[in-house]
Amino acid sequence: MSEPAVETTVLDRYECRACGYVYEPEKGDDKDDIPSGTPFAELPINWRCPVCTAKKTAFANIGPAGTASGFKENLGYGFGVNNLTPAQKNILIFGALALGFLFFISLYGLQ
Repeated sequence: MSEPAVETTVLDRYECRACGYVYEPEKGDDKDDIPSGTPFAELPINWRCPVCTAKKTAFANIGPAGTASGFKENLGYGFGVNNLTPAQKNILIFGALALGFLFFISLYGLQ
């Protein structure tokens, strides 16, 4: 007999618009004894940002970790970079800058 499949839901992260703190449900909040796996909606009403003490209303949903940033309806536009995660975008940007710098420095080798 096969075991029943365990359903894992990906929880959205929320970012404080005042200071940039990101509440990650997978980690919880050690400062206020919020256990890991607690969704943002289930946080107490009087819960505040552990960094700047902003209210819950100051937080914006930024989606699950490791997903492409931005609105889902806009991910199909552009040259395909809209589907990249923030880490992949950083590699693309800084890789292109490094490559451009190497090409610039290589011009000194021309005589």
